[in-house]
Amino acid sequence: MADAYVLVLYYSRNGSTAMMAQQVARGVELVEGMSARVRTVPPVSASNEKTEAEIPETGPLYCEPEDLSGCSGLVLGSPTRLGNMAAPLKYFIDQTSALWLSGALIDKPAAVFSSTSSMHGGQESTLLSMMLPLLHHGMIITGIPYSESGLMTTTSGGTPYGASHWGGADNRRELDDVEARLCRALGQRVAGLALRATE
Repeated sequence: MADAYVLVLYYSRNGSTAMMAQQVARGVELVEGMSARVRTVPPVSASNEKTEAEIPETGPLYCEPEDLSGCSGLVLGSPTRLGNMAAPLKYFIDQTSALWLSGALIDKPAAVFSSTSSMHGGQESTLLSMMLPLLHHGMIITGIPYSESGLMTTTSGGTPYGASHWGGADNRRELDDVEARLCRALGQRVAGLALRATE
């Protein structure tokens, strides 16, 4: 049980999605017996090739296939790009065919989170698009239930499809208390479901 972890995998360009990932990880860590493993993916060039060194200079390590195959649950995060996930995250996910063939992620709980610079900038469509490859992997998708009161009071981010954040036109707006709380609730929910599946 000491090795049981939820993988919090994200891409962040301006830092908002990274802030969310930290809050999601805090929520995971609220579940005794489950730890959070935070990983990111490198940016890609216009030719869809990796542009960074194998080990980032700062922040979390880049995700390896073993991080995915060994996880008890997954929370996937991306900024919104025209209503869809960012290319670097999609590029990484597109390389997971071996995991799909082996069924390594089948029946594991998963959830998604996203940040966008405009209030109605495609948060929900991004969250939904991120669920599609997880469904192909056979994962069990979970969102945020309305028992989380923040869904009824939010004036910025937060959806039943997953946690979200409104970063503002300059992407410098910090997570507000409701957004942060919903991120933690999402992480805690996935971790709780993952823990039950290991019992």
